[in-house]
Amino acid sequence: MTRVITIFRREFAAYFATPLAAVFVVIFLFLSGLFTFNIGGLYERSQADLRPFFQYLPWLFLFLVPAISMRLWAEERRSGTIELLLTLPFTITDLVLGKFLAAWCFAGVALALTTPLWISVAWLGDPDAGVAVAGYAAAMLLCGAFLAVGSCISACTKNQVIAFVLCVGACFLLMLTGFPFLLEFFESWAPPSVLEALSAMSALSHFEAVLRGVVDGRDALYFVSVIAVFLMINVVIIDWRRGG
Repeated sequence: MTRVITIFRREFAAYFATPLAAVFVVIFLFLSGLFTFNIGGLYERSQADLRPFFQYLPWLFLFLVPAISMRLWAEERRSGTIELLLTLPFTITDLVLGKFLAAWCFAGVALALTTPLWISVAWLGDPDAGVAVAGYAAAMLLCGAFLAVGSCISACTKNQVIAFVLCVGACFLLMLTGFPFLLEFFESWAPPSVLEALSAMSALSHFEAVLRGVVDGRDALYFVSVIAVFLMINVVIIDWRRGG
């Protein structure tokens, strides 16, 4: 665990070593406010809650989270520092976990800075605090799932732009798997068990289920499983590339 913390500190500090972190946070906060108040029509709804914010948050994550994850391994491979990194007294699992946790915490910092939205809504009315807490928990889980997917893809290429595009596409599929228009494509030939499996794989469905204020263990297990599976694949990819 100490080795993971060491990697975490190195990677987390690296986010704030350049102005890119500030640029990301400013863009995220600006778009969050724009989607909540302007596009989401918070005032026009005449209802004091954070539903507009959480409703558009997955679509913000769809583009902003890949922007965080694209550099995790692609930059190391492009600059050649991955060879040096793999010679250090850390296991590949330590490196993958440390990098992932650093990216997840950085995204968490950006998400935490949106709490003034919650304060504003609380000032305007009396929102359900439990629903808001569940929404933030769901947002962190969704963000973690997207980051795990992005970290895995970043390990496959040296090009950050390619990693970004592929991550956006993969996360988009992960969000919309199980939606009616996609299920209709399989409905004519796939057995019911396949349709049920596809329906259960939609990240957006699990996210919206948590937003109702009741955290179902199955929804939390889904996100934890996605994170664990893609991080294990990430370890395998790095190990394979080191051997190759």
